[in-house]
Amino acid sequence: MKIIQNEENGIVNLSISGRLDAVSAVEADREFNSVLDSGKTKLLIDLGELEYISSAGLRVLLVVAKRIQQKGGKVVLCKLAENVKEVFEISGFSSIFKIFTVTDEAKTFLNS
Repeated sequence: MKIIQNEENGIVNLSISGRLDAVSAVEADREFNSVLDSGKTKLLIDLGELEYISSAGLRVLLVVAKRIQQKGGKVVLCKLAENVKEVFEISGFSSIFKIFTVTDEAKTFLNS
């Protein structure tokens, strides 16, 4: 798993590639906590290059969503690959997260 982070106009964009599973969940959790601990409240998580997500990966994203909501912030997911999107739908996570196919639409939502 690889996470690339950049920030633009107050929105932190985290692009995750590879596999988000039990092995990589610890690193992902650390990365997300670092962002949240810095006081950021607008997260765009780009999963366009994510090949696989396990229940451990879903848990990491759920914790992020809960933490950011407690701070009055927003988190959105963007560009899910078809197999990852299917996992979100089957697990019910597609009703928990706001999911976009286009990055600009996600940014507009975060700034609203």
